[in-house]
Amino acid sequence: MKILAFDTSNKTLTVSLMEDTLLLGEITTNVNKNHSVTLMPAIADLMEKVGLTPQDIDRIVVAQGPGSYTGLRIGVTTAKTLADTLNCELVGVSSLAVLAANCRNYNGVIVPLFDARRNNVYTGLYKWQENELQTVKNDTHIALTDLLPQLAFEKEILFVGEDVIKFSDQIKTALPHATINQVPHWQVPNGAVLAELGAKKAPVLEIDAFLPLYLKRVEAEEKWIASHQDWTGDENYVEKI
Repeated sequence: MKILAFDTSNKTLTVSLMEDTLLLGEITTNVNKNHSVTLMPAIADLMEKVGLTPQDIDRIVVAQGPGSYTGLRIGVTTAKTLADTLNCELVGVSSLAVLAANCRNYNGVIVPLFDARRNNVYTGLYKWQENELQTVKNDTHIALTDLLPQLAFEKEILFVGEDVIKFSDQIKTALPHATINQVPHWQVPNGAVLAELGAKKAPVLEIDAFLPLYLKRVEAEEKWIASHQDWTGDENYVEKI
């Protein structure tokens, strides 16, 4: 099975091509550029370099979220369009799981983390068991001050992700026994890891129904809902604006 995998959920752009367990090629950049401009050229360049055509692809794997709202929309929209056009399978993988999966040699609980602003984070708890990445706690949007006490009884904890440095003082104060990752390539998503995770998941049944996993409404939506107390959640409130 030939897999095209890509992640645009945050600053890093990573694209990989894999055939079964063989990595054919990968492009990863960690500069703050517009993924809407760089994603498709990266895909085209990589496919040309490894000698594949779009029609060779059997499965599209995309980082489904959480992460940047704009980045997720770009990645998911591109994945849906390609899967539909090429009539191939589509799989979504947690953006946090991709980071956690980097840390294959760690035996304790892995805490991948993205900054969600105002001292909130996107995170989940993961652990490697028998060479499989297991979800200990599902991805969530949570205040860091609520998260840290929940981890106090974990004996081995590894925080991973480029945003962790922003919260390192709070983490060290609340959890002095915790480890903050220092391995550079574990801090960012890896296209090959994403493809590997996506190879093990079942494809979505309806491509049109596939959506990003934001985990939190955008600020404009939250303000609108707060100002419309009669909204019950069962209507398309966007159409009322």
